[in-house]
Amino acid sequence: MHISHLIQLANDSGGTLYLMVVLLLVALTVIIERTRYLSSMLQGGEKIIALLRSNPSSQQLHDLPAKLKQLPQARLLNVLSHEPANVSSQVLGDHLEEALMHEVPTLDKSLWVLDTVITLAPLLGLFGTIIGMFNAFSVMGDIQNGTPEITGGIAEALIATASGLFIAIIGLVFFNALHTRVRIVLHQLETIKIMLVNRHEQLKQAPVKLAVTESRVASNAQPVQVGI
Repeated sequence: MHISHLIQLANDSGGTLYLMVVLLLVALTVIIERTRYLSSMLQGGEKIIALLRSNPSSQQLHDLPAKLKQLPQARLLNVLSHEPANVSSQVLGDHLEEALMHEVPTLDKSLWVLDTVITLAPLLGLFGTIIGMFNAFSVMGDIQNGTPEITGGIAEALIATASGLFIAIIGLVFFNALHTRVRIVLHQLETIKIMLVNRHEQLKQAPVKLAVTESRVASNAQPVQVGI
């Protein structure tokens, strides 16, 4: 098809094919942006979980790379750094849960746009086909027009429906894939929250064990008498 023919088809569809192009560009923009963002979150979350499994010190958690500190998973670590040493596990868990709830809306941001495109594209395609069918049936009023002109107009009108379905199929596939990644990130956030609570309890017990050990050493020490 030539460009002039495509423009003619877009004009015959009542301009809906132009809207199809806009919807396709919007869908691709959301897909690319969310795919890159969620991919970086997944990779960063795996690195943070691997670090927590190695029972790191507070200094190692503080020295995370700047790229990781910008992730929602790493922002949970800020909650731990601002908590007092004698905070209970229940209170710490509640504070981490509150921080987690603040991060959740950023995960599926813009996905509602993709969901709207999936629903709107087939409807616009059907609307463009109806307008194209009006133009095709208007040809029947002219006796000089034969069957090829009528069937050709109907076939061209169906291009709008095909375009809408094509956009909806692409959007639906990536919407489900992105939604799955959002669930994985949520699971990472919950995992990091639990790991922080467990490791904070270990850090609380460490000074107590050290104090008990020092007291035992002091009690077993024998006084030294110095003769003059």
